[in-house]
Amino acid sequence: MSDSFTADVTESVDAPPVVDTDEPRRQASSIEMQGLHKRFGADTVALDGVDLTIEAGEFFTLLGPSGCGKTTLLRILAGLEDADAGELSIGGRTITEVPPHQRSVNTVFQSYALFPHLSVRDNLAFGLKMRGLPAAERDARVARIAEFIKLGDLVDRRVEQLSGGQRQRIALARALVNEPDVLLLDEPLSALDAGLRSQLQVELLRVQKRLGMTFVFVTHDQQEAMVMSDRIAVLNGGIIQQVGPPRDVYERPVNAFVARFMGHDNLFAITARQGNRLTTTLGELQAESPGAGDLLLIRPETLDLLAGDVTGVNHLPARVTERLYRGSHAEYCLAIGDTTLQATLNNRGRHLPEVGDRVTVVVAPEDLVTLSE
Repeated sequence: MSDSFTADVTESVDAPPVVDTDEPRRQASSIEMQGLHKRFGADTVALDGVDLTIEAGEFFTLLGPSGCGKTTLLRILAGLEDADAGELSIGGRTITEVPPHQRSVNTVFQSYALFPHLSVRDNLAFGLKMRGLPAAERDARVARIAEFIKLGDLVDRRVEQLSGGQRQRIALARALVNEPDVLLLDEPLSALDAGLRSQLQVELLRVQKRLGMTFVFVTHDQQEAMVMSDRIAVLNGGIIQQVGPPRDVYERPVNAFVARFMGHDNLFAITARQGNRLTTTLGELQAESPGAGDLLLIRPETLDLLAGDVTGVNHLPARVTERLYRGSHAEYCLAIGDTTLQATLNNRGRHLPEVGDRVTVVVAPEDLVTLSE
């Protein structure tokens, strides 16, 4: 049996007792990482000194592009990879050298790793059977988790007869039935269509909040991370760039990489400063409390557009070069001299400028964010 599957269906022998899944978990485990390093070969640095604390009961997301180190970090948590250096603890217990089958950690993989020829019931019971639990206790746990995850009417079907969304829920239930201290989720929704993915994001979040368990979720999808997470760690090149609640990471990125990865295109060089006044490639702007940094971020949804030329603080004359109608909102591309600015306007009860219109862009001083490259 492979290590990856062993970690998915087994847990520590001194795991917490059975809990009633109709009630939230009363205890959850924190995770501490100190100085984790991992290299593959001579030239590939996967993790470069990761220090991170995940609080007990958090829905915590590791976010970043392919190759940033997020999956390597998850596999080290699961015991499927060994760190070259550093310390790792869960619930105050150092597990750096603890093998996968002795960690109270379960993993839900992108591929689900289910047995297609077995029934849902047998898939859910497999890990419990491997641990030697009596049949009566196995049956009780399986029945309870199946009802909790809304699989009760599917337990006697074979996995190969089920949809992708149903299989995802089975994979989640199989991980939860072992009652681990920490649940690791490696992009488990990435193979689903957009509508089902959105539905299961909400369902997964509700399960986590109801159980009060510590979830560590890996994704490269910014929207998914913001919807589901208590906190997000953005990684790049094996280094954590920023850790914080979704709103902070989105609205106040600490550097240009985080800003661009969160979808921000409105980044402009700051060429001079005088108090709160910033000279930028857009023109002169007044910020409420500018911090250090040589770049200015303007989020497109913070902008307003006025018809014609209107003067005032942080009023910039522009021309509409492109408009994309999105139903609830419209996205604009605006020319300000030789510089391009993106803006997003809510459609409710307003006249929308057309391509070619002369407009005035208005940005509030409190919405200007300075950051470093």
